[in-house]
Amino acid sequence: MDFYSRQITTLIEQLSKLPGIGAKSAGRLAFHIIGMPENDVSALADAIKDAKANIHYCKECFTFTDAELCPICADDARDHSTIMVVENVRDLAAYEKTGKYNGVYHVLHGVISPMAGTGPSDIRLKELMTRLSKEDVKEVIIATGSSLEGETTAMYISKLIKPTGIKVSRIASGVPVGGDLENIDEVTLVRALSGRTEL
Repeated sequence: MDFYSRQITTLIEQLSKLPGIGAKSAGRLAFHIIGMPENDVSALADAIKDAKANIHYCKECFTFTDAELCPICADDARDHSTIMVVENVRDLAAYEKTGKYNGVYHVLHGVISPMAGTGPSDIRLKELMTRLSKEDVKEVIIATGSSLEGETTAMYISKLIKPTGIKVSRIASGVPVGGDLENIDEVTLVRALSGRTEL
């Protein structure tokens, strides 16, 4: 038996589809939204629709942006000769928050995971190699996680890049095994970056 009307139940069901939102959190969010002023609800709905309609991949690094290039790739003050390869956009954001990295990024949108059916062609490796052939890159820092899949991906990327003569390094293992970069404190991320090793 439903406790709420159909529309409330539908709102809760939709919110509970978001990552990290269980039934209780979805219920709290639903009732918060229902209690919000009409203008705020419209602004929230418009922001979601606009983001979905206008946000796409940066043509250089494949993070999300609403322009041709993301603000990082478009910034001439950044060191475009150093590229940090990360698994996802959240990892990029984690490193940007440290304020200690001045290079640019390449977002893979995944890792090689045979168990999950994800191979090298399913992530943005081809785009990375195309980018390296066009740009004057001196170093590629591999900042995939320290899980088995992250390590496998790092080794695969290293083997692809080494023949080009570009320096390949790996972030230091101050990052715990199996840890997601987005959940790690900034000091640990900075230490991992400064203590990176050549592969």
